[in-house]
Amino acid sequence: MKILFVCTGNTCRSPMAEAILRDRMPNAEVQSAGIFAGGKQQANPNTIKVLERHGIAINHQSQAVTNQLLNWSDVVLTMTTQHKQSLIIDFPDFQEKYYTLKEFISEADKEVWQELKKSYADYEEKRSLFIQENQMKYNHIQLNDMLGKHLVNDIEHIRRLESNLINYDIPDPFGGDLAIYEATFKEMDAYIRLLIKKIDR
Repeated sequence: MKILFVCTGNTCRSPMAEAILRDRMPNAEVQSAGIFAGGKQQANPNTIKVLERHGIAINHQSQAVTNQLLNWSDVVLTMTTQHKQSLIIDFPDFQEKYYTLKEFISEADKEVWQELKKSYADYEEKRSLFIQENQMKYNHIQLNDMLGKHLVNDIEHIRRLESNLINYDIPDPFGGDLAIYEATFKEMDAYIRLLIKKIDR
């Protein structure tokens, strides 16, 4: 599987992800790029330092996302939902390849989404039925008030489910100190390990 990691400038998160995957899976075909990357910049000094702390070598020059890179890749893993949306707008021909890194490896979220879809459908059904049965009895304000009370448990259940959904973004450490980059590394490393498990299945 040919993997392309994408972030904003291709100096922090995506080169870190590329380096970690190369280290953990030496035979991986992997590259990284940035949506707003300048050409041939080194990785951020803190990215290099954090990787070196963990014994991971990096020899990186930044590059922008291109049609050629997207053609080469089997899957494109972005660091945030916004990166994914930018790719969909700028390169719509490849959108079946686009996922956030977290989205691509997440199994738990699929179960939550299934339950959410069912809860949304149940909510809409109850709402329609309640309006149908009561719209002639009450004025608009009363009906809305009663509807809110009638569906309070359903709304709370939906909110609970929504709060369990994964935040698909890996925050940008750019401008942060070494501790921020270390936190990014730990998060990235955990997800790369899960990615490898998925690829190796």
